[in-house]
Amino acid sequence: MKINSVQSLSQGVVPERYRRNAGTVGLTGQLRLLECKAAVVGAGGLGGTVIELLARMGIGYLKIIDGDNFALHNLNRQIISSESNIGCSKAAAAAKRVAAVNSDVEVHYKNCMLDEKNAAELLSGMDVILDGLDNISSRLILAKAARQLKIPLVHAAIAGWTGQVMTIFPEDKGLEDIYSSTESNTGIETVLGNPAATPALAASLQVHEAVKVLTGKGEPIRNKLLYFDTEHNVFEFIML
Repeated sequence: MKINSVQSLSQGVVPERYRRNAGTVGLTGQLRLLECKAAVVGAGGLGGTVIELLARMGIGYLKIIDGDNFALHNLNRQIISSESNIGCSKAAAAAKRVAAVNSDVEVHYKNCMLDEKNAAELLSGMDVILDGLDNISSRLILAKAARQLKIPLVHAAIAGWTGQVMTIFPEDKGLEDIYSSTESNTGIETVLGNPAATPALAASLQVHEAVKVLTGKGEPIRNKLLYFDTEHNVFEFIML
């Protein structure tokens, strides 16, 4: 089916499934998305929504990396989790979801955790990487690998009502500038919680950032954080 979509777009015809994308990304943008490769590291609260939305946007190739299984406490926010797949691999369930949503997307999954030994192999060849992780040490490994591979990284993190999003190109300031002084491996979300809407909001912003990176449209959030606090209706940029 992907071949047919590419052929239609090349001939100036938008397939029905992408018609509502066209006003935003255009024919060339949609064609570009179908030709691109994205990796999502983490398939939980952030990553699950990122995966869902990238599939619906029509990303051509999607690699999902996560070594965890769904648990009951994931049900409040992780969009791919359900009562029927508790105990199942998050990466495998996410790949199954992508296949059900959009057959244009070539999806591969790795049921493993990203680490210093496998990061380069897992991420090589991607056009963009999206951070769906939940701990600082893994995020720093991811950021280092993305920089070494010269691949843009779209980061997000959440806690309670708050979240942050930024896009890091290889030459930009990055996560080392945010987390270098921290002593804890976990964020404040362990105290403030993970309500359903906060990761969904941050993940939606991540997908917009990835689309901007891949299509060249819009202005990515670079060398700064977009911080939001929905309890107090605060959206602001923090310069790095």
